[in-house]
Amino acid sequence: MITYVYETIPSQEGGEVKRYEIEQSIHDAPLTHHPQTGEPIQRVITGGMGIFSSNKDQGKASQPKVSSSCGCGGGCGCSH
Repeated sequence: MITYVYETIPSQEGGEVKRYEIEQSIHDAPLTHHPQTGEPIQRVITGGMGIFSSNKDQGKASQPKVSSSCGCGGGCGCSH
């Protein structure tokens, strides 16, 4: 099961938008209405994390560079 983000579709321009996290199977069609309230909703496409590599060796996964000098655990983009 995957958790998808959905948001309400306001009935008036400038209306309040509410966001929900809804767990579904990857095979399920996107919802058009909230299962409990019946409000019209749409799935929100959010950014994800991926690793791209130009490594031609398909047998080995590339490892991301991690810097821990700032204590943040690396990969945060703080440039420390």
